[in-house]
Amino acid sequence: MTIKEIKFSERIAVQLIALSKEWEQDNSCYGYRRNSSDDLKEKRIFVATDEDLICGYLFGHITSAEKDASIYKAGTQYFEIDELYVKPQYRNCGIGKRLFRHAEKAVSPDVDMIMLTAATKNYQAILHFYLDELGMDFWSARLLKKIS
Repeated sequence: MTIKEIKFSERIAVQLIALSKEWEQDNSCYGYRRNSSDDLKEKRIFVATDEDLICGYLFGHITSAEKDASIYKAGTQYFEIDELYVKPQYRNCGIGKRLFRHAEKAVSPDVDMIMLTAATKNYQAILHFYLDELGMDFWSARLLKKIS
């Protein structure tokens, strides 16, 4: 298994869009829709490959906080993870953790923190992954209850 950062290209976009289509069909996240090429442009892209097959990816972007908030001051640079996905047959092998750690190391000279929003239906597993395995801090949650 190789973990590396790659540059955007239409060839790479085709492969990542195919994976995001699998993710959409998996129906494991609320409201997830497959990516388009535009979703990937201008992003930092990290992939896990098994020989030539991309079996997982993480992409995101560096941004700057526009105003002061409880967790940062205006101007704070951070890496926003847009997506982290691993094909089902490659899960529970540490690939997601390796993708995150590789991205963390790559962006660390340019940012003060990493942030993400998760919308999975299996919140216990995702919280365990990000909090216990990766050492992220739980800061807030957006909860929803539909009223019929």
